[in-house]
Amino acid sequence: MVTKTLTSAAIGINSFKIDVEVDVINSLPSLSIVGLPDNAINEARERVRSAIKNSGFSFPTGKVIINLAPADVKKEGTNFDLPIAVGILKEQGIEIPDSDETAYLGELSLDGSLRKINGTLPLVIGLKEAGVKNVFVPKENSEEAALVAEMNVFGVNHLRDIVNHFSGEKITETKVDVSKFFIENIDEVFEYDFKDVKGQQKAKKALEIAAAGGHNILMSGSPGSGKTLMARCFASILPPLEMDEAIELTKIYSICGLVTKEKPLIVERPFRVIHHTASQNGIIGGGANPKPGEITLAHRGVLFLDEMPEFPRQILEVLRQPLEDGEIVISRTKNSIKYPAQFILVGAMNPCPCGFLGDREKQCTCSEYQIQKYRAKISGPLLDRIDLFVNVPRLTADELVNSKEKTESSYDIKKRVVEARKIQKDRYKKEDIYTNSELNPSQIKKYCVLDKESLGFMKLASQKYLLSGRKYNRILKLARTIADLKNDENINLSHLTQALQYRVDTLEKI
Repeated sequence: MVTKTLTSAAIGINSFKIDVEVDVINSLPSLSIVGLPDNAINEARERVRSAIKNSGFSFPTGKVIINLAPADVKKEGTNFDLPIAVGILKEQGIEIPDSDETAYLGELSLDGSLRKINGTLPLVIGLKEAGVKNVFVPKENSEEAALVAEMNVFGVNHLRDIVNHFSGEKITETKVDVSKFFIENIDEVFEYDFKDVKGQQKAKKALEIAAAGGHNILMSGSPGSGKTLMARCFASILPPLEMDEAIELTKIYSICGLVTKEKPLIVERPFRVIHHTASQNGIIGGGANPKPGEITLAHRGVLFLDEMPEFPRQILEVLRQPLEDGEIVISRTKNSIKYPAQFILVGAMNPCPCGFLGDREKQCTCSEYQIQKYRAKISGPLLDRIDLFVNVPRLTADELVNSKEKTESSYDIKKRVVEARKIQKDRYKKEDIYTNSELNPSQIKKYCVLDKESLGFMKLASQKYLLSGRKYNRILKLARTIADLKNDENINLSHLTQALQYRVDTLEKI
């Protein structure tokens, strides 16, 4: 008699239901797994055998055949250990009922205890979409699994616990109060706070606009001007995640094994810093079985590239697709995997190789050829995908030491950013977007309407600066964000002139 047990397999950050079919035939003792398993699943043969015996149960004396259906899809991971073991126990006559509403996920130790697995949240979400209502997972993964609404989750410590559960010793269902992860701290204290940044008001305003609308930004300035410090402060003014954003981000981090038992839900926007020696696969993701890269780990957060021209040009060029589409597609011979990559790019660079071009106190020593070669490392198409450009001049000794200028804290700036994001949330509640930066051309026509005076201004600007269609649209989206920060319903001439200043004036200098 063939038994069937349900589990789940992941492709990218999505998953689908798997039927684990078990049959025992009269033949020489052996255990074989078919259905395109990877090495980790094939190695389950020895783990399952030892776990069943060390849990006090007998192992079949015939040939055990395990089929993972559908058999034409590659499966990977250690979460198949538990459903395979449960299927064998059912084949041995252990009273574990067959059900299309119950599934099992978990890696087994040799003594029968369960270990934590990666990707629990997307696996459980896939099971729910397939109509499963009950799932047994390792105890360490139970709170993560319980984030899925209307799913009965049972945290298991040992293989015996499942047998005991169906014989009367019920496992307590895991419940999670999701709201406790979103408690806002009114007296927020940030490690990097804008109140500690002296001067640089224009750069601070540009970063505020970038945070409010989800726009990409590039800062150029001499060494020591505060570019890196302000980039790190940028994380402190980002708005909190919405629940659906948090779930989406947690799915990504769960696949990568970056979710902990203490923090099963990611509620803070990521701030990912890439070193210029990072590989292409490390940034965009990849491998034989593709995994998310840094641009996906930065989803709904920030990707910071310090000293951008130091990165190999081919590395920078791979950012063009995700910056345009908000996703990355990794293609392999047998399949293609799509990962989300809707991040804010924050870049920093020197104006020249020595770093002092245009500095008020120190003279540049670079030749014109060196300067052009240095800047050419960042291609025009990549610059086209950046919304704000800002020069960050180095402070003079007097400004650095004697400045008594009162600076705003990150908390004060963040309040304005949050209000602007609320305006965008209400405006785009019928669209599948969150911020102004995500507007497509048809949505720009709908939400970035210009009056006659503004249209005339943009016509003149297009002629003077030879704006491409992409640049023109990005200026409109930037103006829309500036208007939202001022709580203005419509875009007017002042919003457009400010957006053009950030987009064009500095771009010519860079």
